Amino acid sequence: MKKILSLILVLAIGHTIQAQMSMQEQDSLNLRKLYDMSLLNGQSYEWLDHLSNQIGGRLSGSVNAQRAVEYTKAELEKLGLDKVWLQPVMVPKWTRGVQEYAYVQPSQGPTTTVNITALGGSVATPETGLRGKVIEVQGIDDLTRYGKEQIEGKIVFYNRPMRPDLIHTFEAYGGCVDQRYAGAKEAAKYGAKGVIVRSLSHKIDDNPHTGSMSYGELPNEKRIPAAAISTKDAEYLSSLLKLDPEMDFYYKMNCRNFADVESYNVIGEITGSEFPEEIIVVGGHLDSWDLGDGSHDDGAGVVQSMEVLRLFKESGLRPKRTIRVVLFMNEENGLRGGNKYAEVAREKNENHIFALESDAGGFTPRGFSFDASDAQFKKIQSWEPLFKPYLIHYFEQGGSGADIGPLKGGNIVLAGLRPDSQRYFDHHHAATDTFDAVNKRELELGAATMASLVYLVDKYGFEKIQQKDEILK
Repeated sequence: MKKILSLILVLAIGHTIQAQMSMQEQDSLNLRKLYDMSLLNGQSYEWLDHLSNQIGGRLSGSVNAQRAVEYTKAELEKLGLDKVWLQPVMVPKWTRGVQEYAYVQPSQGPTTTVNITALGGSVATPETGLRGKVIEVQGIDDLTRYGKEQIEGKIVFYNRPMRPDLIHTFEAYGGCVDQRYAGAKEAAKYGAKGVIVRSLSHKIDDNPHTGSMSYGELPNEKRIPAAAISTKDAEYLSSLLKLDPEMDFYYKMNCRNFADVESYNVIGEITGSEFPEEIIVVGGHLDSWDLGDGSHDDGAGVVQSMEVLRLFKESGLRPKRTIRVVLFMNEENGLRGGNKYAEVAREKNENHIFALESDAGGFTPRGFSFDASDAQFKKIQSWEPLFKPYLIHYFEQGGSGADIGPLKGGNIVLAGLRPDSQRYFDHHHAATDTFDAVNKRELELGAATMASLVYLVDKYGFEKIQQKDEILK
């Protein structure tokens, strides 16, 4: 009898192992199918070409942003999705105006023009421009070292660079982005008349990088103009200050803030065949800065997200759960689109189980980061071998993406596509963020990688992992 029971157990285990191997083989074939379709007959590069070259920079509240809304909605409708719609959202409207101008004036000798760009949300300089002495600091904390006596009436020059020794470039970016975002607000408290911020890039060149900034609750009359200076000119300015601390800096900006205007998140979905109430989101942000055409930030994420749904439709893979693409508006200077989407989702009591964002450029995909519980992440790690043939090896717990962040809560898993980021900040928020900087093959690999992860989440879900988490509690 014992021999019979042992034989039955062995057969059962063998059957289970065989079934698991069969499922892995099927998953491997389906991933191969998604990669083949993206690389052989992809649509993402063609969409990006139009978005970048026919529309261009898509600053929130601009005509181009609205053109991008209309274009992507029409393209999603062509895919034959079950539903496509626009979600209204009020967004800030800021315009750059006539191109900025700046120069340095030594105590003796000729003036030298330098490359600057207004930071998004900044007030303008006076009509005749702003001229003053410069004080160089290595970050916001450095302001206290000089105090109001040395800062008042001067232009503060923030010159803390991105650390070159950090392999993860987003970590280097995070280490100095506060200068750009809050530098004007903090310098104004010490009586500064303006701020100049070193561009956030490892590359030493003549291209200034813009980005969002905030005055917080600072009254309008105390707000001071804020601009980014190119890394090459930041190096020049710093060296000149050491030789001539009494030199003058002059800059002229014509930017302007307006009242909020209505814009839209663009949304499309394939309704799930078995669990339509369980929603999987994939997305990127449709808006961009105005210096380039926003191809890497975040045109790439937009078209890759659209391609995920196209690949499902073209491959004949009918998802069990609802897969929804969301093209968020106003990530760059307000996050209004991401907040509005999460707000409506809560109002409707929607059940989001997974959200994936692509907002780190269209470079070669390396993997994903996941905001997930240990049990959920353990399940995700079991899928790693399926991605190894595509050299996708980075599966880490960590952050996800700004626009999907407001969805956090409960058992939802948030994820971010992680491309190779070493060249990303060469282009980020600069005039060099253009279509020609995106490699077609790298873009298509990213789209297929996203579709593959969505396929696995849709097939296996996270129900059992959630139950385990509850038991552990």
